[in-house]
Amino acid sequence: MGRKWQNIKLDKGKTDAQRGALFTKLSKEITLSAKGGSPDPDSNHRLKMAVEKAREHNMPLDNIKRAIARGSGGSGEKEIEELRYEGYGPHGLAVVIDAATDNRNRTAGEFRFSFTKNGGTLGETGTVGWMFDAVGIIEADPQGRTADELTEAALVDGVVDLEYDTPTSYIYTETAQLAAARDALAGAGVKVTDAYLGMRAKQRVALEGAQLQEAFSFLQALEDHEDVQHVFSNLEVTDAAAEALA
Repeated sequence: MGRKWQNIKLDKGKTDAQRGALFTKLSKEITLSAKGGSPDPDSNHRLKMAVEKAREHNMPLDNIKRAIARGSGGSGEKEIEELRYEGYGPHGLAVVIDAATDNRNRTAGEFRFSFTKNGGTLGETGTVGWMFDAVGIIEADPQGRTADELTEAALVDGVVDLEYDTPTSYIYTETAQLAAARDALAGAGVKVTDAYLGMRAKQRVALEGAQLQEAFSFLQALEDHEDVQHVFSNLEVTDAAAEALA
């Protein structure tokens, strides 16, 4: 399971600091969604998904409105950019980071420090990108469904693969079919919790023991950074390894 490590993180308790960081990430996604299209969620699919996710996490409506205004250029705040960073983490782990920042120099410096501190290297564009495929990623809550039941429910146009796990399963789609597949899944009764364009490793690397723990801690630290929207890696986490980390 390529993204099982994220479920391990989700099982851990949330602190106020983590909640604040989550609101920052959600606000940035709303801002970027409004910047890339209409400020009206009903006519901007990405913005609609971002607002729905923010509401699910009980973000105040005023925060949502401010984020939309920022994306529309009506807040007077610094513009937020979407940037992708690539590099090698501990033990040769390939990592791709999708970030949102209003200060690319600060963000790059902080990422470079984090990679170097953990025995890795932040590279240039294309450093590890060739090791991944561009995909649509739909996060779904199985809601008690077995792997076979969720797989059957996910037989909609555009879906190419599924990784079953709890509390979140990952459904992969063709990039151009992400929105349509998301709507079809929701229409089939699947609880979709997120949908976005991302990267999926062509081949994965399994680590064990101390190396796995170091890689996991590194990925978690990246995920917790307020400028990070998504982290993709080629780490393979088996069920046994997940139990050891939990």
